[in-house]
Amino acid sequence: MATSSSSSPAGPPPPADGLLSAARRNLRELAHGLSHTSHPSTPLLADAPKRWQRLLPYVVVLALAATFIPVTITVLTSQYGMPGAVAGALGVAQAAPLLMLAHRPLQAWWIIFPADIVGALVLLARDPGRLDVWPWPPPTLVAYLFLLLALGLRETRRTVVAVWAATAAAGAVLHLIAPSDRATGSALLLPILGAVVLVIGAAVRERGEATRRLAEQETISEAERAQRTLLEERTRIARELHDVVAHHMSVITVQADSAPYRISGLPEPAREEFASIAAAARESLGEMRRLLSVLRSDGTEGDRAPQPGLDRLQQLVEATVRAGLPVTLSRAADLGEVPSAVDLSAYRIVQEALANVVRHAPGAPTQVSVRAAAGHLNVLVVNGPAPKPASPLESAGTGHGLVGMRERVRLTGGTLDTGPLPDGGFRVAARMPLPPPGPPSGPSGPPSDSPAVPPSSEDL
Repeated sequence: MATSSSSSPAGPPPPADGLLSAARRNLRELAHGLSHTSHPSTPLLADAPKRWQRLLPYVVVLALAATFIPVTITVLTSQYGMPGAVAGALGVAQAAPLLMLAHRPLQAWWIIFPADIVGALVLLARDPGRLDVWPWPPPTLVAYLFLLLALGLRETRRTVVAVWAATAAAGAVLHLIAPSDRATGSALLLPILGAVVLVIGAAVRERGEATRRLAEQETISEAERAQRTLLEERTRIARELHDVVAHHMSVITVQADSAPYRISGLPEPAREEFASIAAAARESLGEMRRLLSVLRSDGTEGDRAPQPGLDRLQQLVEATVRAGLPVTLSRAADLGEVPSAVDLSAYRIVQEALANVVRHAPGAPTQVSVRAAAGHLNVLVVNGPAPKPASPLESAGTGHGLVGMRERVRLTGGTLDTGPLPDGGFRVAARMPLPPPGPPSGPSGPPSDSPAVPPSSEDL
């Protein structure tokens, strides 16, 4: 026996009365399902988008109560010979709670189910008639099926099973206590029809829940897709800015290394300071290259061509015109000193805007304007409607266009305004700050656009 117990898996041994414990546990769960609703008291279709859909459950339950109260009273008095006062009380108790089906169907069952049993016991004391259907008269049976349908649509599977079991048990007990001259066909008919109705209601409810979860998952997926697009665009912008920052760091390194040869009579501490500056710049360049290798996706190669700027706008516009898009460029002759980050961002914004016009409004006349005013560089791209209705060249874009524009403008500290125009066109307006004009720097001084320091990696 010791060997057998040592080879058994760890854990407490199963109780001797396992079946009884499981039965008691299941009965407790069924009782809990009958006594506790599984949903808040919000009405059915409360989240429907249209008002008539939200009001539909109230209209249905009002129609059910208005129909079954008088029908039940009439059947009890005419077919079963029940006094009017008793029939009225039973009719109201069995049918009036149908008004609660829209928001509290389980509470309605607590009232209707005992009322139906009381009505069956009252009918049992009366002599059976020729058309006597017992224990559930036809109006009571049909109204109870509507109650079961509401429960199937709102309650959990455990509660639905408990309701069906209680209904079947009540019918079985009434069948056993009924005298032999009583026709108890409805005692068997109600559990059969009730099971069908409950299965239909549960299937509809689970389908609705699956649809709701699918919609929530689609919303989450859309948010994740937008976040991934944003991160990819930020990474691409960071890779492009690497070249801009690397250029400035290279200039610093060269100036620091050549300072002792360009400036005669430097003291030894100054030579050591310039050597330290050059060493720090070279180390920063190395760190930037390692950072770029992290940002670069697997299997991608960096762009070996120089980063474009405003001086290449004319080439961009000419290439777009050759592609079939009528574009006119208006560029100020003297834009002043434009920092490298702003220069690159302005070119990319125009490039993305023209690409969007080609994709979504092919053939639309487009104007590109680049101006400097009040210490800012203003970039404006406006296109009209397409000359003729046509499907876009791309039915679904990557979503990087406007996201990339916003990120580029944000990292320069500017603003972006985009949106449709009343005539059917589209407008993209970017405003990016320029450095204030300063005194001309000497031959050994830093570059003129050095105040425009590119943002740190935390801003990207």
